[in-house]
Amino acid sequence: MRELLAAARGDMPCDLLIQGGTVANVLSLEYEKADVAVKDGIIVGVGGGYTGLSVADASGKVLIPGMIDAHLHIESTMLRPSAFAAAVLPVGTTTIFPDPHEIANTCGLDGIEFMWRDSLRTPLDIFFGAPSCVPASMYETPYREIDALGIVECYSRNWCSHLGEMMNYPSVLSGDERAWSKIFSSWDRVKTAHLPGVSGKELCAYLLSRCDGDHESSFAEEALEKLRRGVWVMFREGAAEHNLLETAKIILDDEARYARCMAVSDDLTASALLADGHMDHKVRLLVKAGIRPIIALAMVTINPANYFRMWDRGAVAPGRIADIVMVDSIEECRALRVWKRGRLAAEHGHALFHAAPASAPPETPKLKTPLSEEMFKIPARGGEIRVIEALPGLVVTRALTLPPKVRDGYLVSDTERDVIKMAVVEKNRGTGLASVGFVKGFGLKRGALASSVAHDAHNYVVIGADDRSMLTALRRVAENGGLAVADGDRVISNLSLPIGGLMSDLDAPELSAAYTEISHTAETLETAMPQPFMAMSFLSLSVIPELKLTDQGYVDPARGVRLDLFVRSFTGGD
Repeated sequence: MRELLAAARGDMPCDLLIQGGTVANVLSLEYEKADVAVKDGIIVGVGGGYTGLSVADASGKVLIPGMIDAHLHIESTMLRPSAFAAAVLPVGTTTIFPDPHEIANTCGLDGIEFMWRDSLRTPLDIFFGAPSCVPASMYETPYREIDALGIVECYSRNWCSHLGEMMNYPSVLSGDERAWSKIFSSWDRVKTAHLPGVSGKELCAYLLSRCDGDHESSFAEEALEKLRRGVWVMFREGAAEHNLLETAKIILDDEARYARCMAVSDDLTASALLADGHMDHKVRLLVKAGIRPIIALAMVTINPANYFRMWDRGAVAPGRIADIVMVDSIEECRALRVWKRGRLAAEHGHALFHAAPASAPPETPKLKTPLSEEMFKIPARGGEIRVIEALPGLVVTRALTLPPKVRDGYLVSDTERDVIKMAVVEKNRGTGLASVGFVKGFGLKRGALASSVAHDAHNYVVIGADDRSMLTALRRVAENGGLAVADGDRVISNLSLPIGGLMSDLDAPELSAAYTEISHTAETLETAMPQPFMAMSFLSLSVIPELKLTDQGYVDPARGVRLDLFVRSFTGGD
């Protein structure tokens, strides 16, 4: 500290002096011409009169704080944490707060430990949330439930810093002991929320939990109500969920509302990262929407830092970690140089470090029962059936009731009406038990798509125009996890995801190329859904309304009940 004080007073040279730039001050919401002095990875001075052992010229450039993603799931990119870091640090992201509940569902605590250990291989600061909902609800089957003692273990081993999104809002509202034991065990920590469409008295009741950082608003009115009730509102902009421009309207109406708002990713793909960027992309979108650039910047820097009580970052100011990004302007937000804790970590979009080889991934169960076409057969019983309607760009779905197409006494896909058969096969415990339903919105004309990525339990999910193609695709992903496109007995394309069936050991460019190839192959089946594998991954998400299909069957998340495929039948719930 004596040396830091001496450098701050100007009595000794600092390690790094970034000279001649304009500091974007997210504390006072203004720009100021100032040099930035760094000693031992800490900003010790902002102003003039400093000297440095190393000097960086920022003349004509803008210096902004390292950007922060307050909510995401690394597994959705299919990159391991160290490879993810190599993709986002060059575009100015220096801190992230991911929720690893995806790998926790498939590999338990071993999966969380793997993510944490791999995160130590990179300069990116990664603060994991302890997964609060494994399983996300009682209607899906994880590898092993993580209870309150598991949450405490995540904290005691320093794997996690806060409570991940509390998705099981019906259990929070009802006072369920299992949900509340996790909340109480995290009482003095930041606790993130999950409130899709929750409003009125139910919103008030949920907020008694102090889980108060929510990314699930789809509409401006929804976001504003949550803000008024004390929620830190996270504007989501992912690869398939595009809610930022709609929810950001609340700031366009009144700029003062920005102080408790953030932009977040939730779910991204490696391809989206490489094509659009990360938090820099969200800044550009906010500015384009009409939000003042310095305000847009604050929403990905100081606001998430304040929410997570990380007083050591989020601004270019004395005492803060020297996470600094040099850009031409906030409007363009293109990272020219990125310093992480005072060290140059990236320059002109290229990382100056290498993602270390991944450590051994945790083992995942293998199916104990053989797969066959019989698991997809549904005898006709008369009456209409329930159909999930997938909506492009949204994780919410609609519940439809339609007459089925019947052939030889069995229900089959109806490609003319875009009513396609869907199955979810349990994989986390190796039972291979399956449930079958139907989905509309993909426009699939032939063949099948299968994946081991199906939020949140990540059992196998497959949709197809015929049972043979569905079986072919499913068998391929059951071999080593991943994605597959099949037509009849032939696998046209596949992408292996050996780490928990969720992540690859490739780096971002390699994975992006492979993902692009399989996505283009899926398009040859004439699917009309953008990002079909991403959209398919949300069809099992049992905590998002209106209708979902898990390994246990149809679920109505809003009412917390199981539903039969046939409308005339009803089971479970109260």
